[in-house]
Amino acid sequence: MLKVNRDDERPIWQQLLDQAIHNITTGKWPPGELLLPSRELALLVGVSRSTIQIVYEELFSRGYTVTSRRGGTRVSDWTYMTSFTKDVKPQGPVTPELPLLDAAVGHLHSWLRGKDYRSVEIDFSPHEPYLDEHFQKNWRQSFLQASTETDLASWAYGNAYGFVPLREQIQRYLSLERGVHVDIDQIILTSGAQHSIDLIAQALLSEGETVSVEDPGFPAAWMAMKYRRMNVVPVPVDEYGLQVEHIHPQSKLAFVTPSHQCAVGVIMSEPRRQQLLHMAAQHQFWIVEDDYDSEFRYRGDPLPTLFSQQPQNTLYMMSFSKMIAPGIRISAIIGPKEAIRQIAQVHELTYRHLPIMEQLTLAHFIEHGHFMRHMRRVRNVYRRRHEAMTKAILATGLGARFKLSGVETGLHMLLEAEDYFDEEAVTNQALEKGIRVYPLSTYCLESNRKGWVLGFAKVDEAAINEGIYRLAEMLL
Repeated sequence: MLKVNRDDERPIWQQLLDQAIHNITTGKWPPGELLLPSRELALLVGVSRSTIQIVYEELFSRGYTVTSRRGGTRVSDWTYMTSFTKDVKPQGPVTPELPLLDAAVGHLHSWLRGKDYRSVEIDFSPHEPYLDEHFQKNWRQSFLQASTETDLASWAYGNAYGFVPLREQIQRYLSLERGVHVDIDQIILTSGAQHSIDLIAQALLSEGETVSVEDPGFPAAWMAMKYRRMNVVPVPVDEYGLQVEHIHPQSKLAFVTPSHQCAVGVIMSEPRRQQLLHMAAQHQFWIVEDDYDSEFRYRGDPLPTLFSQQPQNTLYMMSFSKMIAPGIRISAIIGPKEAIRQIAQVHELTYRHLPIMEQLTLAHFIEHGHFMRHMRRVRNVYRRRHEAMTKAILATGLGARFKLSGVETGLHMLLEAEDYFDEEAVTNQALEKGIRVYPLSTYCLESNRKGWVLGFAKVDEAAINEGIYRLAEMLL
């Protein structure tokens, strides 16, 4: 019999419904049992008939009962029993083990932050740019104005290639600053370098194909390719950049950072560039050119891009992570129209398009001159910090004891040690002294090169001097 508890806060119909469901699912009311007519049950329970009708309607709508004109309301053929014992608990599907994913993410964390997450006084991070309140003020201004000026159509599903006004601003920037002249449909926007590489792998490569990457190089590139089941082949890097002659003969793609090599910091020499372009044309493989740190050059003008010399089989990657901030998550791939169209199709299928607000804000930020003013300001900051880092390394004697490279361009430089050096011990010792340095080994696939990648973008001149002098005390 159903009972009403007047002290229960639940509605009466809910109390009765819960009891009825319990009776059915535990077998107290077996399948096929005829329930009392609503009028009769209402009198027995002491509630209105309409309350019982609500309960019966809910039982029917949830599939607990069946009704017929002559047969009345009966319990349906309910076979699911919810009476779990104390020792047996319901379990969901087993999450599969993904050792390749676990290893890749672990390596990524190690590369980005070192192997230790302790707070430090001086962090020579090579991954993050300089940001200040002036930038934040201008970005907020662009955000508010872009929000006010945009029309409702912008909030609909967007173009897989990206927001047209932003691509137009990027098109203009590339033409004026990098000598890259393209149509707007040769540009697709992505949410970062890793996203760009993942889209390229999905759109232009087949599983198991061979790709060649720099070693040491950009870990996110070869980790993403490996996770997409590509055969990743490391290619050594020397003082002239990628050793082109070591590119695997069956490669379908070669990933390079010619303007400022991701780890070692060297600039790919002109003979190597021409050798790479010739080989790619002859063997018909893609060149993915990550224009890493090219905007920050301390000797002379930025070098011409590979894309501007051979656009037929080159994909040019640019990112606003270093130029502005990693948090806005906007990058671009520039390439041949057909390749970009294919990438856009994959993007539409898997991601649809990027969030509109960041694109609107960045388009406004560039169009109204904030971006170029920001670039001029941070270039001056980086020039001073680059000079402070170089001087400190030479003044302390570190430059004589270790090989210094990557000083012409970019936001980091390499202090390279001999192969037998205990890189990890020095990294841990530096942490104990409040300094985080980034070991070269985290950038390596098979290479045994040792050293420390030292970024200076987020460290002011006084901290640079202090940090380098502490390192010198340890190493000399």
